[in-house]
Amino acid sequence: MPSYGDDSRQSRPESRIGLLRILFIALFCVYGLRLFNMQILSGEQYRSHAHDISRRTEILPSQRGEIYDRSYTQALALNADSFAVSIVPGEVPHGQIPELIASVAAILEIPANEIDSKIPPRYYHLYQPVEIAINVPYRLIAVLAERKDSLPGVSWNSKPVRNYVGVGSLSHIVGYVGDITRDELTQLYNQGYHQGDVIGKTGIERQYDSLLKGKEGSETRTVDVRGRRVSGQGERVPPEMGKNLVLTIDRRIQTLAEQALGERIGAVVVMRPSTGEILALVSYPWYDPNIFTRGERNVYQTLVNDPNKPFLNRVIQSSYPPASTFKVVMTTGILAENAFPTDRLVDCPGEIEYGNRQWRCHVRRPGHGRMNLHRAMAQSCDIYYWQVGRDALGVERIVSYAKDYGFGTATGIDLPGEIEGFIPTPQWKTRRFHEKWLGGDTMNMSIGQGYTLVTPIQMANMVSMVVNNGKVYKPYVLKEVRDPVSGAIEHQTLPELLHESNTDPKIFESVRRDMRGVISEGTAQFPLNIRTVEIAGKTGTGEIGLQDRWHSWFAAYAPYVTDNPEEQIVVSIIVEAANKWEWWAPYASAIIFQGIFAEQTCDEAVQSLDLRYLMPVQGRRE
Repeated sequence: MPSYGDDSRQSRPESRIGLLRILFIALFCVYGLRLFNMQILSGEQYRSHAHDISRRTEILPSQRGEIYDRSYTQALALNADSFAVSIVPGEVPHGQIPELIASVAAILEIPANEIDSKIPPRYYHLYQPVEIAINVPYRLIAVLAERKDSLPGVSWNSKPVRNYVGVGSLSHIVGYVGDITRDELTQLYNQGYHQGDVIGKTGIERQYDSLLKGKEGSETRTVDVRGRRVSGQGERVPPEMGKNLVLTIDRRIQTLAEQALGERIGAVVVMRPSTGEILALVSYPWYDPNIFTRGERNVYQTLVNDPNKPFLNRVIQSSYPPASTFKVVMTTGILAENAFPTDRLVDCPGEIEYGNRQWRCHVRRPGHGRMNLHRAMAQSCDIYYWQVGRDALGVERIVSYAKDYGFGTATGIDLPGEIEGFIPTPQWKTRRFHEKWLGGDTMNMSIGQGYTLVTPIQMANMVSMVVNNGKVYKPYVLKEVRDPVSGAIEHQTLPELLHESNTDPKIFESVRRDMRGVISEGTAQFPLNIRTVEIAGKTGTGEIGLQDRWHSWFAAYAPYVTDNPEEQIVVSIIVEAANKWEWWAPYASAIIFQGIFAEQTCDEAVQSLDLRYLMPVQGRRE
């Protein structure tokens, strides 16, 4: 009989072998298809990927464009020759990195822990250069070169750093640069910025960083799997230098304004009303932006902690009660609305009673006497504006004309960080304090006190609007963009109309006459009645709650009358109450106008005006 059990045992190995054959065939097909896909269908993609792995691209930073004054002859920001030092950790023998770091730190005269922080242990195997120091002088590079054999992995390359020329008050205009932060990189990565880039932090450096930074180049080289360079020439795309910027700043006027203000906490802006060009912009105290390239951390920290805030650009970043300069707005409203007859007299006894309190004019008893609008403006009579503002013009119309002049709105000047100031309204007071707007609030607002806040640049725009019969041009600092090689003009800033008032131009003509009266017969008669040029303007004394000091304002223009609008200049000055009281703003304006129109230096203008006895001893005011 046949043995069925033996046949079943013989068939099992054969079936298993069959299954294995099928499995091997299936695996072969799978791998064959995969190989076909990799080499034929996707071959180009993988070859490109392998090419990328074997070739490494290194970014070559571009040189920043330079910054000049309006004449394009005086540089404000240049690039100074300097060196950067790097270490390739993978080229340092095992275990010798701490010793190498200590040696390099001693030569470069920097703390070793600064280098340690840039080369953590996880970097020790890398063959990529790590930058450990910038702005290294040539004498230290020479020492490194002498010891090159004992400093494996150490290299250096030329890396220009920013050099600011003449600094002083220019610091708030030009600004400074620094390494890009993580937050900045997050926001700007898609705009072509990378880790380690230098970026503008303030001023023009920040506002026009995209123009100044240029276009970075690249160097592509072949490396092995560990990142070590393989012999052979790489592909190099040279970087392109950033554009040169020409500012509207007149260096002579800038120096004149800086010296006229002196070491007083405050701000000055000199502007051409017919275009909006900023000819000078001064904010004191200032700082030296070169501390950032020199790495003077102690100096920087001292400035940060300074209560006078030297990094603050007071022209656009500080707001103050406009005080009696606001009477220009009030006069415009009174005339435009026919709110009160210009020849009707208001008696000023020196003080009046309202709301169970005494309101004292800046001239105490017996007061100014009987005042019409023109004389009230010239003598800056508070009682006249208190009564007319409260009983005739009203808060709603005061707010309307204040906003028409641009108060409470940023001017849009091409410098970063501008604030808007503030114009209060009855609705705001109700929301903010849950209190009703009172007649006393209107009286305070009528003389530029209370909650109203304006910036010096807004004050300059106010005067410009009067000069231009209701037109205001956007203030700007950038005049031209030039090619760094040929010097050819690639872009030129043109005047931009910011606002045009609906007020009748004849009203502004009357306001100009009243502003001239302030100089010819009013509060600024002595300091501003100079022979070189006729000036029109308005003084202001801002109260801050102290009995011995106030903010000193002066906003003016000259010449008072001219057939050539381009020669007219607006000057806006604030001297903070932080200084010892001396009512300096009108005198500083006189020096500036004298210097501009007589083409004199500050010292020559002071001598011509016989103001030497008023010039203070050098040193910051308390």
